[in-house]
Amino acid sequence: MKLENITEGRNKPKRWYDDACGTALALEFVGERWALLIVRELLLGPRRFGEIRAGLPGISANVLTQRLAGLEADGIVVREKLAPPANVQVYALTAWGREAEPVVMALGQWALRSPRHDPSLPFSRVSLLLALRMMLLPERAAGWAGRIGFRLGEETYAVAVENGALDIARGSLSGVEAVFIGEPNDFLPVLFGPMPLAMALAEGRFAVEGDVARAAAFAGLFLLPPKVVG
Repeated sequence: MKLENITEGRNKPKRWYDDACGTALALEFVGERWALLIVRELLLGPRRFGEIRAGLPGISANVLTQRLAGLEADGIVVREKLAPPANVQVYALTAWGREAEPVVMALGQWALRSPRHDPSLPFSRVSLLLALRMMLLPERAAGWAGRIGFRLGEETYAVAVENGALDIARGSLSGVEAVFIGEPNDFLPVLFGPMPLAMALAEGRFAVEGDVARAAAFAGLFLLPPKVVG
């Protein structure tokens, strides 16, 4: 049997590219506007429709519905219903969909080196947590261990750093040493820039509960990558 006949007769979707490369096929899945960012918003766990839309302020409800339907049809996203008492519908990545995380992270790290990166633009809550993974400096994190919380509106996350690795869990803040309280863009000058934590707190950019010294040490584990030249 010839290779080109394997899928003969099947109801195949319309293709954007006449290209057998896996990269071209990946763009078929997540190349439409917003699709990859929807995947990004689901990397830390299931989210309701409204939560996804809140993380992508430029998307319309209609477009979000279309993109979720397409991602579901391609086996990347699945609809689930949370158990009582929540009893609401959420969207989650399938096991195969979660395998896209290294791609999303690598693409983000690559693009952050561009001089066109503008940190003043809206920054979603999920983006902030994923950026911690992107910009963790291994040489600084190697000798540091701790557990720090983030309260972003009604959402809470616990971030654990140990042995140079960073783990993120949504939900309980039990056992954290300090909690950053605010919204994502508030933290950027401290977490990824040169502003000392004490200065940010004095200016009222955000609040910290708990051990401020440990929060400052945590903030020192991250840095934006250098921009490309030329």
